[in-house]
Amino acid sequence: MVTIPRLVIAAPASGSGKTTVATGLMAAFAERGLAMSPHKVGPDYIDPGYHSLATGRAGRNLDAYMCGPELVAPLFAHGARGCDLAIVEGVMGLYDGASGKGELASTAHVAKLLQAPVVLVVDASSQSRSVAALVHGFASWDPQVRISGVILNKVGSDRHEMLLREALDESGVPVMGVLRRAEQVATPSRHLGLVPVAERRGDAVAAVAAMAAQVRSGCDLDALMALARSAPRTPAASGAWDPVEAVRQAGGGRDAEGEGGPRRGRPVVAVAGGPAFTFSYAEHSELLAAAGADVVTFDPLRDEVLPEGTRGLVIGGGFPEVYAPELSANEPLRKAVADLAAAGAPLAAECAGLLYLSRSLDGLPMCGVLDADGRMSKRLTLGYREAVALTDSPLAAVGTRLRGHEFHRTVLEPGAGASPAWGMHLPERRVEGFVQQGVHASYLHTHWASAPGVARRFVGRSAV
Repeated sequence: MVTIPRLVIAAPASGSGKTTVATGLMAAFAERGLAMSPHKVGPDYIDPGYHSLATGRAGRNLDAYMCGPELVAPLFAHGARGCDLAIVEGVMGLYDGASGKGELASTAHVAKLLQAPVVLVVDASSQSRSVAALVHGFASWDPQVRISGVILNKVGSDRHEMLLREALDESGVPVMGVLRRAEQVATPSRHLGLVPVAERRGDAVAAVAAMAAQVRSGCDLDALMALARSAPRTPAASGAWDPVEAVRQAGGGRDAEGEGGPRRGRPVVAVAGGPAFTFSYAEHSELLAAAGADVVTFDPLRDEVLPEGTRGLVIGGGFPEVYAPELSANEPLRKAVADLAAAGAPLAAECAGLLYLSRSLDGLPMCGVLDADGRMSKRLTLGYREAVALTDSPLAAVGTRLRGHEFHRTVLEPGAGASPAWGMHLPERRVEGFVQQGVHASYLHTHWASAPGVARRFVGRSAV
């Protein structure tokens, strides 16, 4: 058991500046030579990209809904192994969790699971003395949540800062930073949130540098480090999560490994990346490798062939609708993907991957693996889901239950094939996705750390 200095960066509501502060702190401490471990509460894929840019390490998610509360501390310890400091960016408001599930998957829930001190980022742009009532309310709501500091964001002037500090003197929660309004730290958004790092690399580097400069000049980094070091021993009773051990414990029978498990050496599993496919969890590739695969990343925007020797293909989420013309124009790769599917190789596709495998997206030809057409819509589909596998596939046997997350503004017609991938139980009952030959395609994002048998099964099918 080790002690990992750690802080949770939370806020009363979305839009308060958590990403700016968390990313800026990561970068500012990294500039001091500290090995930083970046984390994000919830299923979000985009913020971890900025965290990774700030720290040089993979940004990792801590999702108590998809992975279960029991895995939060082990996954945290796995990501933070060998680091000097861990920063955990919260999600939404501090106490906002999975709809209808109380505190489950909220920032407060994760902070309690990690026994981590919380720093509250408050948008002070439209208040003065009222800030003390707000902070007092959040600090007293749950005595098990240790709110140990406040960072005031969007402060307008020296006088405004003075009024805020005077008010907070009465709250008992120390002010650990004051940030003025700064346009240069803004990151552009579109229909699903921030624009991912991979799409604006140069501008993203500049934005992260500006965040670091703002935090460095406006926050008491020494006090924040002392607060992080006050955290107790990391509460992972079973130790850090380990992908090799997770795969081993998933079982070694034929059901877990497909047709008898990996054979003929290590099969190549290609994983889509690049600007169009930026949504992935680091643990997925780690589990695939632990299950016996050679994991190779490729970019469907630029690569005209799949990696040499590809035996399995994983296409995660992202923004294919933004890059539909370029994806469609890469006809050689579209044909290679279609040929791989026709040969019966295992293909796992989530959300963006589902659209890429469809016949068309916004009228432009895609891979044509699925007899379905995708288009942009005005409706945002967002939320956690409970799902059960309805068809045997390279990912799961019939009856396998998983929790996942949907996040898209596209529609696929039809939404399910003759052999659907999932039966959904939240928020309403419906069938969704496609299973045909070796293809499993769905809008549902899943976190394989909660079900490592998925990776073992997929690699087993890739090696057949």
